[in-house]
This record gives sequence, structure tokens and C-alpha cells, in this order.
Amino acid sequence: MNKEITLKDLRKAYLRNLFFSTTGWNYEKMMGLGYCYVMMPFMRKMYPDEEQLKTRVKSQLQFYNCNAIMSNFIIGANMAVEEKEGSQSGETITALKTGLMGPLAGVGDTIFGVTWGTVFFSIAAYMALEGSPVGCVIALIAGVLKIFLGYPFIKIGFSEGTKLVDTVGGKIQKVTEVATMVGLTVVGALIPTVVVAKTAFIYKRGDIKINLQTDVLDKIMPALIPVCIVALIYWLLGRKGLNSTRVILILLILSIVLYNLHVLG
Repeated sequence: MNKEITLKDLRKAYLRNLFFSTTGWNYEKMMGLGYCYVMMPFMRKMYPDEEQLKTRVKSQLQFYNCNAIMSNFIIGANMAVEEKEGSQSGETITALKTGLMGPLAGVGDTIFGVTWGTVFFSIAAYMALEGSPVGCVIALIAGVLKIFLGYPFIKIGFSEGTKLVDTVGGKIQKVTEVATMVGLTVVGALIPTVVVAKTAFIYKRGDIKINLQTDVLDKIMPALIPVCIVALIYWLLGRKGLNSTRVILILLILSIVLYNLHVLG
């Protein structure tokens, strides 16, 4: 049997990871069962002997938890090591998965779980608010692009093999920091454009009339109230027992009350 790994094998692993990486998720092994399912066609090709296959499959059923997109790096490296070392690769595979799944989960969740959606979908939402249909196209392209990024990742993982640990290890922290800064920058830039909140309070005394918004707050910081609202939301989301739905309800009630008290307008 030809045990050389082909692009067809990599594509099959990529597609299985795309659709079934969380299959059988459980508290004991988390994504371990899904990871094993992703590797099964490759394992059957490598180990036609049933008893040897059973032994090697056990190493793929270990505890595993990682960002689904970044998992492609590990899957590709796993296949490369397994192809090179065969049945002697057990300890190497365990070390590879253990050493990479944590760092890659961190950078994957930061980039694809938070920053990616924050950047592209916030821009798309702002364009939609302005009446431009281009925002919907941007959101669609960003969503599709994120899906297909996994395929080149699995090819890189396969070509790098065990070197991936050293290659990725020194760059993970920098990538995470850059992604975090990009996300924060986009959020900061969108606050004054998307969050609209102004005070309607006007101070009157004799002939003196001071508009709190235009005469005071706009001269200190034009988007001071939106910034305070966003800070309040972040603080509420960090409180125990609160989630996004409850925070939205709190904001709705707070907006109605403050509007009727002529604090906001």
C-alpha cells in the first residue's frame, strides 16, 4: 500500500476538521473524539493492519482542545510526523499536540474568534447604517475567507512538521498582541461613529444658557458619553450573572429612564 501523503489526504483532513472538529465534544476529552475522526482516513492508510491501527488510534483519542481553524496546523504536523516515524511517533505526537494546542488556541480565538469579526463586521455594520450595500458584501467575503484559511494552514503544518513547535513558539505572543491592538483600535474608532448618545441637559440661570453637550462635553471630548456607555457595557459583561441579553435589557431600560428625565436626548 502506498503510504505517501497526498494533497487529497490533506484536503480530506481539512474538510473533516471544518465540519466535524467538535463532533462528540465532551468534558473528559473535549475535542479528542472529533480530532480522532479527522485523522481516521489518514490512519487507515498508514496502518492497514487492524491491530496496529487500534493501537495508534488510541494516541489520537487523547485530550485535545484548540481553535478549529488553527487546529489545521497541528493536524498537518501530526500527519507529517506520523508519515516519517510511523508507529514510533506516539510520544512525539503527544508532545506536539500538548505543546501547540494551548498557544494556537489563544492566538486563534484572539484573531478569528474576536478580532476578525470585530474588524470586518463592525465596518460592514457601519456601512450598512450609512445605507451602503457594500457592507453586506464585506461581511460575506470575510466569513467565507475565514473558512478557507484553514486549508493553507494544514499544508504549512504538514510541510513544517515538528519544526512547527519552534517556528510558532517564538511568534505566538507577538501575533496575539498585534491582533489585540488591531481589534482595540477598530473598536475605539467605531465608538464615536456607531454609538450615538448625547445629553439634552441645558443649564439656565438668568440670561445665561449653557448647553452641556455642545458647550462643555464636546469641548472636552466629543464622544465622551458613547465612551462611558461602552465602558459601562464592558463592566457589566464582566459581572457574575450578566450576559449580553441582560445587558441589552439594562441599556434599554436605562435609555428610556434617562430620556424621560431629559438627561439624554
